[in-house]
Amino acid sequence: MNAEIYAFDPQPGVSVALGPGLTRVLAPNPSPMTFRGTNTYLVGTKDLAVIDPGPNCVDHAKAILNALRPGQSISHIMVTHAHTDHSPLAKHLSHDTGAPIYAFGGPKSGRSLIMQELAAKGFAGGGEGVDAAFAPDRLLAEGDSVIGSDWVLEAIHTPGHFGNHLSFAWGNSCFVGDHVMGWASSLVSPPDGDLTDFMASCEKLSNRKWQTFHPGHGSPVTEPNARLEWLINHRTSREKEILHALHLGPAAAHDLARQIYTDTPAALISAATRNVFAHLVDLFSKNKVKTNGELHARAIFELL
Repeated sequence: MNAEIYAFDPQPGVSVALGPGLTRVLAPNPSPMTFRGTNTYLVGTKDLAVIDPGPNCVDHAKAILNALRPGQSISHIMVTHAHTDHSPLAKHLSHDTGAPIYAFGGPKSGRSLIMQELAAKGFAGGGEGVDAAFAPDRLLAEGDSVIGSDWVLEAIHTPGHFGNHLSFAWGNSCFVGDHVMGWASSLVSPPDGDLTDFMASCEKLSNRKWQTFHPGHGSPVTEPNARLEWLINHRTSREKEILHALHLGPAAAHDLARQIYTDTPAALISAATRNVFAHLVDLFSKNKVKTNGELHARAIFELL
């Protein structure tokens, strides 16, 4: 982690003005997977949109409400995806403010066919803190706009990290949830994560010129298109490493992870294994690898 990334260390619960009509409040949930915690954003100057209320934490709910200035109210609650560090507080905040919850759909929405099959068979494993009870009041599809008194947010469906993942364009900036972050590459963990979809979502975002990405964790990404290019190249390079390892012989995802992620702390090897499995599912769907039986997280894979 370089010094600039490490320097991002805001105090949880304290509102920070990032620019006109944009405030960030950090949730108190730091971890190896969430970095300093979840970024909750407030957009607007009068009727506000809250983006990613965060985990089910009463203190964070109070901090969000305390960030309001006189004459301001919360009119919309926007959720990028149904992981437990992003969505659970939406219900509590909606109850307190009367604001409806907007999202792509419930936690199983947006899954590709192959991920639906993996989930139905119970073969994927390793789900990442899914908010199983998440149920938005209003559904958003690709290209839908949500309009406030002085703001417009455009929904962009960006599955990959999660099937129901949305990004929200705000002019030439974008709230990208966990799809793009500056401090780490996004975890892709089947069946909620889908690498084929992740790469397509990166390409979709790359088709527009952005000024800033506001991620779910970490500091703003000030060179968004360059970061997208890095993510695409990173995943392409990882695929090459997996294919090279399989040239040496058949292997399971956890064996490949240990061979490839040599600098990864032991505590994160399970996450690395799920990332490798996501690549293997992608390669399987492209007829580049096969298994010794059914497709699942512990299957042995070999080159076709």
